[in-house]
Amino acid sequence: MLMQLGQFTFGLPTLAFAEMQRQLEWRHADNARVGALPGVQYLGPQSEKITLTGCAVPEIGDRRALDTLRKMADAGAAYVLQDGTGQVYGAYVIESLQQTGSHFVAEGVPRKVAFTLALKQTADAAQVDPAGGADDNASTGQGEFDGWDWWLGGWV
Repeated sequence: MLMQLGQFTFGLPTLAFAEMQRQLEWRHADNARVGALPGVQYLGPQSEKITLTGCAVPEIGDRRALDTLRKMADAGAAYVLQDGTGQVYGAYVIESLQQTGSHFVAEGVPRKVAFTLALKQTADAAQVDPAGGADDNASTGQGEFDGWDWWLGGWV
């Protein structure tokens, strides 16, 4: 396992990413002063942004993995993000998912899909999906988490 977003696991059986970019920022406000440089006041950290880029190849991973991420994004919920060592990064929402297909077969299906997944940290605990995005009906909130589906890898 490379990383896990809610119940979605990034890895060779599902969807592997090649690069992870973390963007950390801190907010500082300028206070104007007459005849001097402005004073700077520290306001606190900005939401961390994480960008995962990689390539999906149907022979290696789950061809429905990007659809699962899209459904998780459509739900508008936040998901806990942790890496393979168990380090928890916090709760993140999916800001965007960009896909670029190439190497098409005769039926118009891409054999290679490059992707970029943008995540943004949130401090709103009420926004976190307790099912971790494993539920088919996560966007409506009407479904129940099926542990067998998760265990067998049928997250879609």
